[in-house]
Amino acid sequence: MLIPHPSMLLASQNTNMEPQQINLQAPTPNQSNIPSEFVWPDNEKPCLEPPKLKIPPIDMKGFLSGDPETVSAICAEVNAACRKHGFFLVVNHGVDKKLVEKAHKLIDTFFCMELPEKQKLQRKLGEHCGYANSFIGRFSSKLPWKETLSFHYAPDTKTVEDYFLNSMGEEFREFGSFFQEYCEVMSNLSLEIMELLGMSLGVSRECFRDFFKNNESVMRLNYYPPCHKPELALGTGPHCDPTSLTVLHQDQVEGLQVFVDGKWCSVAPKEDAFVVNIGDTFMALSNGIFKSCLHRAVVNNQIVRKSLAFFLCPNKDKVVSAPKELITVENPKKYPDFTWPNLLEFTQLHYRSDPETLDAFANWVLEKNK
Repeated sequence: MLIPHPSMLLASQNTNMEPQQINLQAPTPNQSNIPSEFVWPDNEKPCLEPPKLKIPPIDMKGFLSGDPETVSAICAEVNAACRKHGFFLVVNHGVDKKLVEKAHKLIDTFFCMELPEKQKLQRKLGEHCGYANSFIGRFSSKLPWKETLSFHYAPDTKTVEDYFLNSMGEEFREFGSFFQEYCEVMSNLSLEIMELLGMSLGVSRECFRDFFKNNESVMRLNYYPPCHKPELALGTGPHCDPTSLTVLHQDQVEGLQVFVDGKWCSVAPKEDAFVVNIGDTFMALSNGIFKSCLHRAVVNNQIVRKSLAFFLCPNKDKVVSAPKELITVENPKKYPDFTWPNLLEFTQLHYRSDPETLDAFANWVLEKNK
């Protein structure tokens, strides 16, 4: 089994270096350690028995019912969660259970293929989508223990279907067609969540839904193999998503952790729920009222963990600017106007994905515009 490679959405490789395949085999039971590239510093090593995060699931059916009291109560719950840590669950979301089950099966279909087949989709230098596995480029330490496959999605196009057909051939037409449908369902759910976020912030229901209607988003399949020394490694390091919103479905293997009240808390898998977290771009849209969620993933030594992540991103031409209702004397405008490619450029140049990213980005924009 190949040891997986770092595949943060916006992490680029040094363009002066060619990717160097490690091609390390998974450690065998009699090995005492894992390769040093995957060992995290002591102060960042995982807590394998963290407290469980207690958060009420948000009932999307109740929100969409239009009942004033129900809607008001749900908006209050979302507002409290997003001001504190930018994370919540949604249930009664209307997504077909069979669709999600098939998506998880297809994750196995892809990642269990031989490496040369997967490498037909190998992510190229400077690109953000494709297959990512073990190699050393810009990053040569603190590598995450995972493999990923990422691809673009845009409404009213066949972007996903065409990507797999053109890259993998006719035998992957059905694979691409399925994930085209899955992305469409996730995009629709994301727009409904944007209605909820808008009302939770006290702006119109249509405000953010309209902003993201023509989104240009990213879908990612995550595959975390068993790790012989899970106490030394991380599946994904601590980070905030630079995108707007992440809608994630995790299988029944624990691994997701969220940083709340100064400690890492585990998010127990819930088969009928989607995990939702705020990203940096929406934090800017909310004028800093809603917080970008700091999270990570741990691994185990027993079983593969899988997850499906849909990253909602605005159209590249949309200007990210907080609605005037959210800019007040008490809460003045915090961030300069920008487009998603502006933030993408910054994260590529500086490899930031932490709670201070937006402040650093704002300073970078000001310096750039001098």
